[in-house]
Amino acid sequence: MTQSRRSPCPIACSLDLIGDRWTLLVIRDMMFFGKQRFEEFLESPEGISSNILANRLKSLEEMGLVEKQPYSNHPRRMNYQLTKRGESLRCVLEVMTTWGLKHISDTKIPDDEQSM
Repeated sequence: MTQSRRSPCPIACSLDLIGDRWTLLVIRDMMFFGKQRFEEFLESPEGISSNILANRLKSLEEMGLVEKQPYSNHPRRMNYQLTKRGESLRCVLEVMTTWGLKHISDTKIPDDEQSM
């Protein structure tokens, strides 16, 4: 995935890749909640639309953060899994979780999703 950069700053470059409203939430769902299928991502409480989800999954695959594997050919359906590169974002999401719990009131991890 080739993109023009605003600057050589690693924070700016990282935000250009994963800093939109939905990308880290899709990664979160795979990493912490075990979601792998398109329909599972649509069930997340944030309410991502199907066209945006399709776009984000495609972008994540192009960036090498996610790979897809077919689990059905008729109709064609995919499982999505994090690559090692995608899994390397775990520490980023863990720190964001800790920061949010500490500094943003009324945030919590749902009881059935405490693996974060």
